[in-house]
Amino acid sequence: MPDIFNFLKPKNELENQGGFAENHPYVPEELWVKCPVCKNVMLSSDLIENHKVCPKCNYHFRIAARQRIEMTIDEGTFVEMNADMVSSNIIGFPDYEKKLKNAKLSSGENESVLTGTGEINGEKTVIAVMNSQFMMGSMGTVTGEKITKAFEYATAHRLPVVIFTVSGGARMQEGILSLMQMAKTSGAVKLHSDAGLLYITVLTDPTTGGVTASFAMEGDIILAEPRALIGFAGPRVIEQTIRQKLPKDFQSAEFLLEKGFIDAVVRREDMKETLCRLIRLHQSGKQEEVAAE
Repeated sequence: MPDIFNFLKPKNELENQGGFAENHPYVPEELWVKCPVCKNVMLSSDLIENHKVCPKCNYHFRIAARQRIEMTIDEGTFVEMNADMVSSNIIGFPDYEKKLKNAKLSSGENESVLTGTGEINGEKTVIAVMNSQFMMGSMGTVTGEKITKAFEYATAHRLPVVIFTVSGGARMQEGILSLMQMAKTSGAVKLHSDAGLLYITVLTDPTTGGVTASFAMEGDIILAEPRALIGFAGPRVIEQTIRQKLPKDFQSAEFLLEKGFIDAVVRREDMKETLCRLIRLHQSGKQEEVAAE
């Protein structure tokens, strides 16, 4: 009895012999980028030219720390600080050495934060930029130490501090020692503030956990990029704890602006000019105070 359900196409010996499949032009995947929000497909080069912001829906893609430095600091003025500081497995956490090695390879950096001095439109500033490509910007002991040293340098040289935050929170592989960085960095922020100096934080996606509960929300002026996720615990954890449905866009930068937790939501293309203007306003205010005395 013939197999009437066999609909397989008979093999054609002439197929795949210099035909369409072999001559079809190959387009590398890295040439195109799809926006995760509006699904708009764009050239990677166009996205880079637009500061890695989707031109259709204004979604801000995550960027590496050195890309952020290039966008913010005047060319040729950045001087890195404490670049040789690296994390170690201080409490003997299983496989932590392997995770650190992979993080260094994937990010090209020694730690989850990059610190240094540079100029923003001619205004000398201490800057720290956290890196999501290094263990999701988690805060370990070296991260806290580098940020603390950056504040101490700024205090000693009477410079403003700008920090771009991005973090999944404290680094669990370092236990309580990573949580201690919350207090240490906050102490350095307080001494900087007591000296009458300006501290600006820029919250980027995502800024969560112990970083949010310490230096990220301690700035004199707190800015954020559009749609950045900002919070301590995640939405699901909060809903399970309070047994209530959270509002729409809860923990977004726009939501926090509405509730008064941050001062402004600033597009990436406007960030450098905004930072420069704020620094100059603070400096002019200090000069007026000195003149009045």
